[in-house]
Amino acid sequence: MFPILLILLLPVALQAAAAPMPEGRQARLTELLLEDCGACHGRTLRGGLGPALTARALEGRDPETLFLTIRDGRPGTAMPPWGPYLKEEEIRWLVEQLQRGAIHAR
Repeated sequence: MFPILLILLLPVALQAAAAPMPEGRQARLTELLLEDCGACHGRTLRGGLGPALTARALEGRDPETLFLTIRDGRPGTAMPPWGPYLKEEEIRWLVEQLQRGAIHAR
């Protein structure tokens, strides 16, 4: 039983041990979100060519699905893959911030 429990808890432990996102990188990711993503999702993130990215619009959405959408894009739509440009932990940070409503237009 112990090895199974260890395997199940390993991802949680690794995520908790991850270093926090440096403030400078947080600022750059926020800028990227507001400027680059905002070009399609609206400068206020309330929607445009792409859907709204407000906490209310993302409420109840699966974080992993949002992660995959950002990383891989959406073929056949204007949503490009950001995986070649962002690290996985950066994409996860963006998803978390969006779902918390922590990023607002300036």
